[in-house]
Amino acid sequence: MLETRDRNKLSTISSSKLSEITGINSYQIRKDFSYFGEFGKRGIGYPVSELAKKLKKIMKSNKKWDIALAGAGNIGTAFLRYKGFSKRGFTIRLVFDNDILKIGTEIDNIKILPIQEMEEHLKKQKIKIGIIAVPAQSAQEVADKMIAGGVRSILNFAPVSIRHSQGVSIKHIDIAIELEKLVYYLF
Repeated sequence: MLETRDRNKLSTISSSKLSEITGINSYQIRKDFSYFGEFGKRGIGYPVSELAKKLKKIMKSNKKWDIALAGAGNIGTAFLRYKGFSKRGFTIRLVFDNDILKIGTEIDNIKILPIQEMEEHLKKQKIKIGIIAVPAQSAQEVADKMIAGGVRSILNFAPVSIRHSQGVSIKHIDIAIELEKLVYYLF
């Protein structure tokens, strides 16, 4: 959002405008920003390009991140073909599947590897982020392999909760539940 404003040559943005856009109270925005240092000037606002850079640094999105993907089915293939990841500094480097017909083939120049070799490849490439796009019955085993390989953050699209140790962050995305949430706002 800030990058769009920067491209449109808006030089500053106020906490009240940020509040309008995000739905977060402007006082809370100012308070949160102050936790990380001086960002703007009272009565003038925040320099958009400077704020965007500082927020990227705080969120660690100013770095490039390699990702491992488990599951080269419909969802996994969609992730591989999605160009928005690279714009945000994410690159899917490794893809794993257990389907012998897919192993060794390529999707967008990324070779599909056997899931049995996941731990070894993750350690070798020091990948810390994983995406799980496998059936529910395989998700826990896949997560265990990712964690054993050094992955510390996982985005899980399998419709099942995954047990994990401390020090590992897992975000569960169940598309059916997300759709149910949307229905709530229709009425």
